[in-house]
Amino acid sequence: MSRVAVVLFNLGGPDGPEAVRPFLYNLFKDPAIISVPALLRYPLAALISSRREASAQANYNIMGGASPLLPETRAQADALDAALAKARPDLTVKSFIAMRYWKPFADQTAREVAAFAPDEIVLLPLYPQFSTTTTASSLADWAKAYKGPGRSRTVCCYPTVEGLIAAHAEKIRQTWIAAGRPAKVRLLFSAHGLPEKVIKGGDPYQAQIEATAAAVAALVPELPDWRICYQSRVGPMKWIGPSTVDEIHVAGEQGVGLLITPIAFVSEHIETLVELDHEYAELAEQHGVAPYLRAPALGVEQGFIDTLAATVTRSLARDGGAAPEGAWLCPAGYGKCGRSRN
Repeated sequence: MSRVAVVLFNLGGPDGPEAVRPFLYNLFKDPAIISVPALLRYPLAALISSRREASAQANYNIMGGASPLLPETRAQADALDAALAKARPDLTVKSFIAMRYWKPFADQTAREVAAFAPDEIVLLPLYPQFSTTTTASSLADWAKAYKGPGRSRTVCCYPTVEGLIAAHAEKIRQTWIAAGRPAKVRLLFSAHGLPEKVIKGGDPYQAQIEATAAAVAALVPELPDWRICYQSRVGPMKWIGPSTVDEIHVAGEQGVGLLITPIAFVSEHIETLVELDHEYAELAEQHGVAPYLRAPALGVEQGFIDTLAATVTRSLARDGGAAPEGAWLCPAGYGKCGRSRN
C-alpha cells in the first residue's frame, strides 16, 4: 500500500497568554506580511508585537486565553483521514499539520512527515483562496523545512470547488432558517482584508474571494441582497474594501439586518469568535442593525471534508505540475498566481 502524507497548512494561533507576543512577532517578521528588508523588518516586528500584546491577550481571553485554531485543525485532520480511509482503502494516509506562525511549525512537522516515510505528499493549504500572504508564505516555509522522501503534489487553491460552495451555502441557509427566515436581511461575505498594494502587485486573492461569494450566492436565492466586504484592517495603508465595518454602518442607515458569513475562514478563530461575534455585533447593535446573524465557519462539515478528500485524491492522480480537471484558473494579469490564464 502506498503511504500518503497530507500536510494541512494554516496560520496558527497562540496556545496561551505567554505565546501571544511571540506569535505576533512571527507574524510581522514574515516578509510576505511586511515587505521591507530584514534589517528593518525584525525590529519593526518586535515593536508591533510589543505594542499589540495587551490588546491581543484581551481578545484571546474572550476565547479562554488561547486560539481554538489548532484544535479545530486537528479535528479537520482526523475527519479527513477518516474520509480518505473510506474513499481510498488501498492507501495508508496520514494527515499532518504545519502552522505558519505558531506551533506546530513547519520544521517540526517536516521531521514527522519524514519519519512517516511517505511515497506521496499532498500539500493542502486550508486557505481556499490563494494569496501570497497565506498560501505562498506557508508553502515557501515548507519548502525550506522538508528534506525527506516522497513525491509532492501541491494544491494551489480551490475557491469555487463544488463541495466548498455547497457547504458554505448550507451553513448560511441553516443560520437563516434558525433565525425564523427574516425577510429584510442582507448577506455579507466577510473576508480578511489585504493592503491594496498587495492586490495591485498581482495577488489573486480578491478575485478569488469574489468568485467564491458569487458561487455561494447563486445557491442561496432566498437571500438575493448580498455584498462582499473585508475585515481585520490594521496599519495606515489603504486596504481593499469595502470594509465590514462600513457595511454595518450602511445596513443601519438602510434599515436592513445582516447575515455575515466568514467566506475565507474554514475554522473558527479570533477573527470570527471575537471580531465578528463581539466587536461587530456590538457595532451592529449601536447602529440598529437587527437581526445580526453570523453563519459558522465550515469546520468539520461533512461536505467540506469530503471536498478536501476528493481534492487529495485528484492530486494523486495527476503529474506533479499538472492541474486537476476543472481546477481554478486566475484571470490574466495575476502574476503572483502560479496558475493564471495567459
